[in-house]
Amino acid sequence: MSSPRETIFLVDNGSLRPEATLGLRRLAAELGQRLGRRVEPVSLLHSHKIPPEKLGGVPAEIVSQAAERRAGAGLERLTILPLFFGPSAALTDYLPKVLARLEKAHPRLRCRQLGPLVESREDARAVAGIIADLVREVLDRHRLVYPPVVLVDHGSPQPAVTEVRNQVAAELAALLGEAVSGVRPASMERRDGPEYAFNEPLLEAALRDPTLPPGPVVLAYLFFLPGRHAGPGGDIEGIVSQAKRQKADLRIVLTSLLGETSMLTRLLAEKIPGLPAEQGSEK
Repeated sequence: MSSPRETIFLVDNGSLRPEATLGLRRLAAELGQRLGRRVEPVSLLHSHKIPPEKLGGVPAEIVSQAAERRAGAGLERLTILPLFFGPSAALTDYLPKVLARLEKAHPRLRCRQLGPLVESREDARAVAGIIADLVREVLDRHRLVYPPVVLVDHGSPQPAVTEVRNQVAAELAALLGEAVSGVRPASMERRDGPEYAFNEPLLEAALRDPTLPPGPVVLAYLFFLPGRHAGPGGDIEGIVSQAKRQKADLRIVLTSLLGETSMLTRLLAEKIPGLPAEQGSEK
């Protein structure tokens, strides 16, 4: 394993839901095992407010607090591996400022922030490959023939993040081919104002779209972990329930989340510079 003077933080946005932090811990453990290096689960915000008793007695940490403690204990090299699909403001604005303050306060500390999961068409195709496998599992389990697929993400005020979703949707359509009738991207939510219209369509509108072919609809998550939005009891399930009430014959089948598969850690491992190819590509 790596020295206590060096560590990797696997960083998600953070959630007040315990299942999100527990999922992040599982991913970090799997990634650390794959890499043979120290990987710590840390959130950008929010998660430190979860009562520790809901997390097996171990408090969640956020980047600013965790890095401060590690630096005080002698940490010299910190690598941030974001668990984000695209270049959200959290990565382009907030996190760099946090790391700059840490380096100023601890001159021996050197921080390196890696990019989001999707930075190229090849990355988009790799993510789409995981989702395609999850869709195929749903097709087989429910014996669905030629259904439409809706790929839903959170929605973002950053056009570049929405473009990542659209790239993944296009690659997903290419990978699934004639197994489905098409792939439509949608946002769970968006900010008000015409300047954020690039997020359209919203999920609720996409599920009511009269051009949607009749029969079952596969709803594919572009989310990593369960929390307030995705997974059991999340906002998306609420949107789905409302759509079903408004359209009695609507049948919606959801895929698993990306973080619930073992395939994600391979993609995350490949983001680490200098990693031997056999480690990053190991099945």
